[in-house]
Amino acid sequence: MMMSAKLRGQFSYFTESLYQICVKTPLEQGRPLAFTIIANPVAGGFTIPRRWTKHRIMIQAAAERAAQNAERSIPARPSRTAIAEGGEWGGRGVIFTGKVGDANIFAGRMALEITEDAQKSDGPFHLLVVAGGDGTSLEALREFVRLPDEARRRLAVVRLPLGTGNDGSDEWELDAALERLLGPVNVEFKPAVKLVTATAGKGPFFAFNILSVGLDAFVTHMTNRMKHKFPGDSYKLWIDIASLLYDRFYKVDHINLEVYDKAGAVIKTLWEKFLLIAMGISGHRTYGAHKPILPDDRNICAIKQMSLIRKIAFKEYSVTGIHVSCPETFMYTASRLIINSVRPILAQTDGEAILLEPRDFPITLELTAPLIPVLLPAK
Repeated sequence: MMMSAKLRGQFSYFTESLYQICVKTPLEQGRPLAFTIIANPVAGGFTIPRRWTKHRIMIQAAAERAAQNAERSIPARPSRTAIAEGGEWGGRGVIFTGKVGDANIFAGRMALEITEDAQKSDGPFHLLVVAGGDGTSLEALREFVRLPDEARRRLAVVRLPLGTGNDGSDEWELDAALERLLGPVNVEFKPAVKLVTATAGKGPFFAFNILSVGLDAFVTHMTNRMKHKFPGDSYKLWIDIASLLYDRFYKVDHINLEVYDKAGAVIKTLWEKFLLIAMGISGHRTYGAHKPILPDDRNICAIKQMSLIRKIAFKEYSVTGIHVSCPETFMYTASRLIINSVRPILAQTDGEAILLEPRDFPITLELTAPLIPVLLPAK
């Protein structure tokens, strides 16, 4: 990886500090611990100067606190994957990605290591730290949905909010996320949202925060296409543009929506011209840099088509979460959706856009069993 002296110093500081934090974490004290840190060096938390200045202060404070923690009775060490794939940083447990897809590749190799270690009675517990935005998190986590249960019980994940969009991170602020590596924690398994299409070999697709179809997926698609021309948080720009352009690219037609509860019973069947349909792994979820699309306990939001003038006003409602009270909005708590459309439509999984063709329908969105072991502060 070619980089300036300034960036090299920045990444060296991050690497050494995270190493010092991980070797002193109290997680799984009394047993071997192997850690892997997958970091995206072009994430906004590194490259936007004001954010890095803020993050460096938080990282320094966390490293200083870690130094005060007791020594582990059995030392923590970088994983074999980190050492093999991290280059000059691997000995400290850090792997920097170089291109889109790298986080998925490295997580896949880590998954193999965990599966091998799970077959040994004295094999280590594994800690995965993902440092980046929603795209890096998605790439890394989807590799673990196929882990055997025994291997899954040997893993815990912490997602550090170092991107321009951090809705899937465990905390919105870096210092709070780092706290999960410093103090008492519990491991809680979280579900994913799975999208299954009617087309053989297409999917399944997974999201670990929110999976949706429609207008917001178009915003995601355009943001991803234009991010190199509009660096920074261009999502907000494309929300405004999409209100004007979406209907020209994707005609909003009637969609059949079936909503099911945990027991498999139909809650509601709707036939509407939907602008978007969103399903989260739970309620109280955001996307698009903390837009509260699911602001309460309900994990389903479906919004009908509306006039352009109404869309402009509605955009402001969705920023504050009061859209849930608007007549165009349907909110539910559900475990499965079946969606049928006769027209192409975009879907997005934690910020990654997918084009769904008519032959892909009906599609199913469903909550999986709890899959991803996430570190939570001990209560």
